[in-house]
Amino acid sequence: MDIDVLIIWIFGAGLFAAAMLPFYLKKKRMEHAAREAEAVAHKYGLNEPATLHPIVDPNTCIGIGNCVQACPEKDVLGLLSGQARPISPARCIGHGLCERSCPVEAIRLVFGTEKRGVEIPRIRENFETNVPGIYIIGELGGMGLIRNAFEQGRQCIDGIVREKRPTPDDALDVLIVGCGPAGLSASLACLHHGLRFRTLEKEDVGGTVRYYPRKKLVMTRPLNVPGYGVIRRREIPKEDLIALWQDIIAGSGLEVQTGETVTELLPTEDACFLVTSDRGLYKTRRVVLAIGRRGVPRKLGIPGEDLPKVAYALREPEAYQGDRIVVVGGGDSAVEAALALADQPGNDVAISYRRDHFSRIKPDNLQRIEEAVAQKKIEVLWKTTLLEIRPDAVRYRNGGVHALPNDYVFIFAGGVLPTGFLRKCGIRIDTKFGTP
Repeated sequence: MDIDVLIIWIFGAGLFAAAMLPFYLKKKRMEHAAREAEAVAHKYGLNEPATLHPIVDPNTCIGIGNCVQACPEKDVLGLLSGQARPISPARCIGHGLCERSCPVEAIRLVFGTEKRGVEIPRIRENFETNVPGIYIIGELGGMGLIRNAFEQGRQCIDGIVREKRPTPDDALDVLIVGCGPAGLSASLACLHHGLRFRTLEKEDVGGTVRYYPRKKLVMTRPLNVPGYGVIRRREIPKEDLIALWQDIIAGSGLEVQTGETVTELLPTEDACFLVTSDRGLYKTRRVVLAIGRRGVPRKLGIPGEDLPKVAYALREPEAYQGDRIVVVGGGDSAVEAALALADQPGNDVAISYRRDHFSRIKPDNLQRIEEAVAQKKIEVLWKTTLLEIRPDAVRYRNGGVHALPNDYVFIFAGGVLPTGFLRKCGIRIDTKFGTP
């Protein structure tokens, strides 16, 4: 080979290597970060998804890392051995940005795993269930992300308007059950279209969001609110979001009947439904269920659980000061509640947990609770089972039976999904094992 040609080849190869070096180093950094994140996920149990999460087709993935960078939750996906792989699927909350960012469609969002199924009501693309006239939107249908839930509420009502099914004069067009993000959006859409409707909420406006920890950011993308406009803030603390919803409700004139629980839903001969609540009876052509997946709190089944001192959620920790408090549970909700209560002056806070260590909680929460325990702000009662709640104390088992003076008890034992109510309505429930 001519020396000049050889020099040109060497020079070209050098330029190519120099051009590719940043990409090579970037991938190396991403792989190193992914292996560290994978170790953290295994340590804290975040490698087992709770519900919706991404899976990657290794035969299709080209490993460019768009999906890793697109996810705002961090470390859900990572690059390992040149390909994307779920690292901390328990962190996934269903944005779908990873799926949309993949140029070769190698990512799908699925429910459950091969070993652990997730119960999801059977719904069609227009959100109608197998029971004509009953629709499910939001978290209950598997979409817990606020922006997605808002979009589903709007789409559902827009679709109902396009159906043009006649409504008897003595019936509502739509009855909406639940006023979290999906229910609020559906209500605003009904108002926009001039439909005859009612919105019932068993607690207060906001739904599940009200049970998020204080200051937790619950928005990651701009939100289009029917009848209001686009909210362009990408990050909104819980308190600001709930205040915004209240402003939207006041400004729109929307009426929400709070503190009202639906107990029964029966079909009528004229293709409507009779909906019974603890306050009244409603006839409606269609029912939109936006009740969330938490259903009702799971109870411990012990004496004294019905005392006024017992609660299953913490909304305003500053209302508790100078109190002796026991928090039951070892998940993120229990830990975050204990930390918030321990920050209030004069409180004596203990966590009762049946295991000997915290598992499947966020690393930040684990670090915070360990610091609080080290500073003696919180006491953890490991391997304990609550036996009885009394007006002035709790009794628990830990080897023997012990009594602890107490003013308030907060129980975070998860929720019972409303599958019984859904099946009573005739709605079919599918168990998803790693399927969309």
